[in-house]
Amino acid sequence: MTLRQRVYAVLDSERLSPAARRLRAAEIIAILAGLTSVAAGTIDGLATGARALAAGATGVVATLFLVEYLIRLWVAPEAPHHSDVSDTRARLRWARSGEGIVDLLAVIPVIAVASGGPSSAPDSASMFVLLWVLKLAAHAPGVELIIRVVYNERRALGAVLVLFIIALLSAATLLHLAEEAGQPDEYGSIPASLWWAIVTLTTTGYGDVVPKTVFGRTVAGGVMVCGVAVLALLAGILATGFAEEVKRREFVRIWELVARVPFFAEVGAVAISDIVGRLRSRNYPSGAMILRRGTPGDAMYFIVSGEVEVRVGAQPVYLRDGAFFGEMALLDRRPRSADVVAVSACTLLILNVAEFYQIAGQQPALVQAIEAEAKRRHADNRTRSAPPVVDD
Repeated sequence: MTLRQRVYAVLDSERLSPAARRLRAAEIIAILAGLTSVAAGTIDGLATGARALAAGATGVVATLFLVEYLIRLWVAPEAPHHSDVSDTRARLRWARSGEGIVDLLAVIPVIAVASGGPSSAPDSASMFVLLWVLKLAAHAPGVELIIRVVYNERRALGAVLVLFIIALLSAATLLHLAEEAGQPDEYGSIPASLWWAIVTLTTTGYGDVVPKTVFGRTVAGGVMVCGVAVLALLAGILATGFAEEVKRREFVRIWELVARVPFFAEVGAVAISDIVGRLRSRNYPSGAMILRRGTPGDAMYFIVSGEVEVRVGAQPVYLRDGAFFGEMALLDRRPRSADVVAVSACTLLILNVAEFYQIAGQQPALVQAIEAEAKRRHADNRTRSAPPVVDD
C-alpha cells in the first residue's frame, strides 16, 4: 500500500479504524477550539493577553485546516469513485464537491491572519465562524442521513411549505384588514402584518404585536390551530422519512453481512430478502460472554466474522466465520446447555425464536438444514461427554 493510500484510509470518513476515529475526534476538537477562539476574540472587555491568545489559536486552527485541505486534495484520486479519471481530474472533482468547497471556505481565516496580523485575527475572522460551523456539521453523525431524508421527502415537504405560505399570507391579509384602523403601525400593510403572522403560525408568540378587534382575535385563534397542524404534519413526514431511511440502510447492511455467511450461499435472493428483514446484527468484543448455560433459548446466532468458544463437555468447541450456534436450545425449547464466549471480536447475526418459527413455515429447507446440523452437534456432544470404554 502506498503512502497516499494509507493517508486516504485514515482521512476516509467511512473507515472505522482506530486511526481514522482518532483523526476525526482531533478534527472536531480543533473546530471547537477555533470557534471558541473566534467567539472569545469578539468580547470587548477581553484583556490584551487573552485577546492575543485567542488570535493565535484562531491562526493555528485555520492553518491546520489549510494543511488538511491540501492533504485531502492530494489523496483525492484514491477515492473509489475517482478511479476512472486522471489524478488532476479527480482533484478537480473533489474541489468542486460540497466537502471540498466547505474545506476551502474553512481556510479563509488564514487570509485574515496573513493580511491583518495576529492581533486582528479574531475581529477579522469572526464573520467566518459560520464556515467553521459548516465544517463541524460535515463531521457530525447523522447529517448525511438528514440530507437524504429531506431529499426523499422533498415532495411532501414542498406541499407542507405551500400550505404554510398560504396560511401565512391569508393570516397577514386578514389581520391587515381587521386591525389597520386601530393599529396602523403594526398592521398598516400586508408586509407589516407578516411579522405577526409568522410569530403566531410558528406558535412562538412573542406578544409584541397582538390583535385587539373581535374579528382579529378570531382569526388569530384559527391561525394558532393551523400552525399546530402544519408543524404536526411536518414532524410526521420527517419522522416517517427517518424511519424508512433507517430501515432501508439497516436492510442493506444486514444483507451485506448475510452475503458473507456461507450457510446462506445456496439460498436465493427472494429467500434472503425475507431472512434479512428478521435478523439483527450485534458486535461483541474479545472475551465477552455471549450465552450462559441455563438461560432460556430465545435466539440463535450466525457468525459473520470472528471466533467463539462453545464450552460444552470436557473439550470446548471453536466456531468461526459462517458457523452458527444456539439452535439446539431453540429447537428443543429448553435452557442453554453451554456457555459461549467470544475468542476474538465478533460480528453476529441474531434470529430470535419468534422470527425463527415464522421462517420455518416459509423456508422449510433452511430450517431442515439447521435441524440436521443441530442433530449432528448433539451426537458429537454425547460422544465427547460419554465415559471412556475400558478394555479388560
